[in-house]
Amino acid sequence: MNKNLVITSSPHFRAATTTRDIMLDVLVALIPTLVLSVFIFGFRALILSAFCVIFCVLCEYVYRRLMKLSFTIGDLSAAVTGLILAFNLPVSLPLWMAAIGCFIAIVIVKQLFGGIGRNFANPAITARIALTISFVGPMTNWTAPRLFLSDAATSATPLALADAATSATAGVTALPGYMDMFLGMISGSIGETCKLTLLIGGLYLVLRKVITPTAPLAFVGTVFVLSWALGADPVYHILAGGLMLGAIFMATDYVTTPTTEMGKLIFGVGCGLITVIIRLYAGYPEGVSFAILLMNIVTPHIDRLCTIKAFGGARHKAL
Repeated sequence: MNKNLVITSSPHFRAATTTRDIMLDVLVALIPTLVLSVFIFGFRALILSAFCVIFCVLCEYVYRRLMKLSFTIGDLSAAVTGLILAFNLPVSLPLWMAAIGCFIAIVIVKQLFGGIGRNFANPAITARIALTISFVGPMTNWTAPRLFLSDAATSATPLALADAATSATAGVTALPGYMDMFLGMISGSIGETCKLTLLIGGLYLVLRKVITPTAPLAFVGTVFVLSWALGADPVYHILAGGLMLGAIFMATDYVTTPTTEMGKLIFGVGCGLITVIIRLYAGYPEGVSFAILLMNIVTPHIDRLCTIKAFGGARHKAL
């Protein structure tokens, strides 16, 4: 039979790159940050990261087996979700709480909506927010880096310190320097502290053409401009918190972010606006997770607004 005469449904052009290839690249991009997190916070950072990866994969396997669905753990998307979730957690978080986060990310946010490609929100972001709301104390119990690496001995995050300084709280420790924040010698979640390794990972993904820099640059650029316009230190707000982690590895998610470059620009700007507003005016010092989740919700509308219309296509009149 002549294969040229076979009629199949779209897509008719298929790329050689698979989901597994993309997820493997993301894992490779995250490895430098994982190595530095172990160096900064100790061996438990590796234990928590490995636990989240394994438990996320296990949750996906068990769910799909119970539902009698095809197994998808081979595409490595569950492993990526687990590692990114671990990067959003404090190193001291009990493993059973991390397990709840993995269950929320994989089963509730991802699988109940149909699996990869159908979830409306980023699984790791949603799980992190759920854990923060449910376990406020453990999720804000920040461990200081090893003291021989840095002068930063405080267990508070840079954003918490800045918020306390703004509120004129007594006994506020001096704010960490730019270099300490850039190299990750500060308190914070496992994967958000070292901006150098995050940038290396982001550059790797751009060179591999896994992501485009549009959304990350729009996100970070908006935070810089708006924080400067509102009288805050723009460099400090870029280096503090989870901005780099969120902009590079979560605001570029294929499923929950816009597909067009204009859409990615709008998405990044929206994330930046919400982040700065929460950081400066809300009762919570960090706003990256909430910003990405809120913009995930409006992603379908951004795609609808930015979709290129076919030349000569007729408009459908409302009945």
